[in-house]
Amino acid sequence: MPPKAASKKSTPKATPKASPAPTSSKVASPAPAAAKVAAPAAPAAKAAPVAKAAAPTLVPPTSRKVTVPESVLKKRKTHDRLQAKRAKVTARRQKENRKKRKVIFKRAEQYVKEYRQKERDEIRAYREAKASNSYYVAAESKLAFVIRIKGINKMAPKPRKILQLLRLTKINAGTFVKLNKATLNMLQWVSPYIAWGYPNLKTVRELIYKRGFVKLHGQRIPIHNNKVIEQGLGKFGIICAEDLIHEIFTVGPHFKQANNYLWPFHLSNPNGGFPGKKSIHFIEGGESGNRENFINALVRKMN
Repeated sequence: MPPKAASKKSTPKATPKASPAPTSSKVASPAPAAAKVAAPAAPAAKAAPVAKAAAPTLVPPTSRKVTVPESVLKKRKTHDRLQAKRAKVTARRQKENRKKRKVIFKRAEQYVKEYRQKERDEIRAYREAKASNSYYVAAESKLAFVIRIKGINKMAPKPRKILQLLRLTKINAGTFVKLNKATLNMLQWVSPYIAWGYPNLKTVRELIYKRGFVKLHGQRIPIHNNKVIEQGLGKFGIICAEDLIHEIFTVGPHFKQANNYLWPFHLSNPNGGFPGKKSIHFIEGGESGNRENFINALVRKMN
């Protein structure tokens, strides 16, 4: 038999094990002294481009119909109908306001001309009378403004009733009065309790614009626009504040309706108070009675 050498060749020899790699836990050897100087930093590497988000996938629509409730459809139709109606009303109102605005401006210009012409006529009459060595006596005023200055203490029933008819129910209340025989007698009866006189155009305008209130549907409404005046006096041709001022100042044919439409003026106490006694007549140094054109100065203090 052959020797056992062939069997030795068939058995593989054992390979030596590889030494394990050094782990990071081992302390690195110190660098040489020359390497301690830090090298310049290398340029930062460009950031990797961010991947774009994938586009959302579109879901194909289904064949099912989306139904709207019938109540919602009715509400939409009602809303559209009301909105269209409101737009028509607004357009018509704007058109009417434009027309009224033109009429109001024309009337205001006409009133200004009338006031200036009247003033010029008065001046011319005075000058003509002076040139002819004569006198000119102006016409008596047809309008008076009455202010209540005293209360009801020790007041007889008749003066109290007259003040009630004049709508002077509280102290510092004022009203316009058309002067005639009847009203002059009434003012004479209540003379110790009131101060009155003849207002000019400026006084009438300031009272209506600043203290003007109207009686609309039983309520006290401020005059904040011409619509308030037109609602109550439009049937008499008075559609704006200038119409109302003209009707009051000139004591026109509808003075009664215009004056009743105005609420009594609530004035303040005069600046500096009343210098005289209220129980004494104005011509004697007091405050009551007729003071003619000096009523304008009193209204300035109380307005």
